[in-house]
Amino acid sequence: MKSSTALAVTLGLLAGPAFADMDAAKKFLDEEIERSALSREEQEAEMQFFLDAAEPFKGMDIKVVSETITTHEYEANVLAPAFTAITGINITHDLIGEGDVVEKLQTQMQSGENIYDAYINDSDLIGTHWRYKQARSLTDWMANEGKDVTNPGLDLDDYIGLDFTTSPDGELYQLPDQQFANLYWFRQDWFTDPELMAEFKEKYGYELGVPVNWSAYEDIAEFFTGRTIDGVEVFGNMDYGKKDPSLGWRYTDAWMSMAGMGDVGEPNGLPVDEWGIRVNENSQPVGSCVTRGGATNDAAAVYAISKSIEWLEKYTPPAAAGMTFGEAGPVPAQGAIAQQMFWYTAFTADMVNENATAVLNDDGTPKWRMAPSPHGAYWKDGQKVGYQDVGSWTLMESTPVDRAKAAWLYAQFVTSKTVDVEKAHAGLTFIRESTIQHESFTERAPKLGGLVEFYRSPARTAWSPTGTNVPDYPKLAQLWWQNIGDAMSGAKTPQEALDSLCAEQEKVMERLERAGVQGDLGPKMNEEQEASYWLEQPGSPVAKLDNEDPEPETISYEELIKSWQ
Repeated sequence: MKSSTALAVTLGLLAGPAFADMDAAKKFLDEEIERSALSREEQEAEMQFFLDAAEPFKGMDIKVVSETITTHEYEANVLAPAFTAITGINITHDLIGEGDVVEKLQTQMQSGENIYDAYINDSDLIGTHWRYKQARSLTDWMANEGKDVTNPGLDLDDYIGLDFTTSPDGELYQLPDQQFANLYWFRQDWFTDPELMAEFKEKYGYELGVPVNWSAYEDIAEFFTGRTIDGVEVFGNMDYGKKDPSLGWRYTDAWMSMAGMGDVGEPNGLPVDEWGIRVNENSQPVGSCVTRGGATNDAAAVYAISKSIEWLEKYTPPAAAGMTFGEAGPVPAQGAIAQQMFWYTAFTADMVNENATAVLNDDGTPKWRMAPSPHGAYWKDGQKVGYQDVGSWTLMESTPVDRAKAAWLYAQFVTSKTVDVEKAHAGLTFIRESTIQHESFTERAPKLGGLVEFYRSPARTAWSPTGTNVPDYPKLAQLWWQNIGDAMSGAKTPQEALDSLCAEQEKVMERLERAGVQGDLGPKMNEEQEASYWLEQPGSPVAKLDNEDPEPETISYEELIKSWQ
């Protein structure tokens, strides 16, 4: 496969103006698409659709934006220039931090100015898009205004994440572009080393294995931290703690629900979700603090924050406290981390490339594996078990129709069956069933540490993004990293930080209620009551347990894989 620069030269992109014809499409297929869910004849037919549908928009300059991860780098560096060459639509695909994407989107929502013609933003914003009606309903778009630029081979049924981008009224607001889960990551070679296994059993009285609960995770973290293995000092945990927008995702992305905060329910707890926000029977947010029936500052939430801070201080490389999501992600590939409870599969690509020799065997198979994350002391059967990020194409109502149509063609191109298998091999973020089942991933599965097995299993549906309880993601998300950052730095205790967080969330929701901008779907706040009233009700919120350190429990990796199958 050629590099993106070589491919650009092949397509003539560096030699002169963009051109739009089937020759460019065929060159792209020859040079870049080695693996596809479609036959070559079907690929050419799909390319012909894009070429024809783009004819009215040739010469337009279209801007789209996404966060910076490997999948989107592939799109920006390889697929965007190819699309320009094939269609004549000039695409600028900007790569910026996820927090910056949300900020740009929020600015466009507030100002009505068309900053970008399309956004790849998390499906975590589904509650925002559904309530504000500032994002186009793609269901309506594909049936009406956008019908002439909707690929007949789009095959929505092939996308695995549509449940997460569909509102409660059945409208599709976002088209998945990449999808990844947070799982547990560990060094299988160390966990199966007979000497280490025997030493662990002698010290703790049970088998070294994949931790089922946080008590076991903590023992394993303690066991490995400070140990020297293969000449390297090892740490038993990896995390990040810098006061940065990504710190908030660390907790809203299911950490709180894995600890046991929120209610039972899939894909998200109801009536109280993993943000601690309670809704009524009409999906209207009614509170965040315990005094209004929320759980953002209940005992389970305090336990969740307290444990992450404790483990960051005791079992994690010192530099991690000053790292962001993007900086911390590749660290386990450097070979000094024994386990990570909250590891995003988006970093799989970093674990299998030429820079990851410390965690790969000579034959390219991994020394590590991925498995479900353990759960905390407050967790109950039926609660959310983990997070799944679904970065998805969103068309704003403020984008002019012709520009939205051109951007929609690009969105469909980069998620098309023609290119998706190849894109998935580059970024390892699956969105299509046909890609997951492709024979090339059967062949590659032994080198991906359980990723393919996870996505081929029914278990994958239990990992879900933020749900519709969150009425305004951009406004509320920024409160999380600012307040939790105070706890991470020691400026506030976990309880103080969460009391502040829930109060600030409620202020935002009260403003939304007064403004009435979300109509019948907006907040309708509960009256405050004594915390004891809500703590005596079934479900969330919960009071402090007498014992937050239950008996540790582990399971062998082989048994886990059997359960996935």
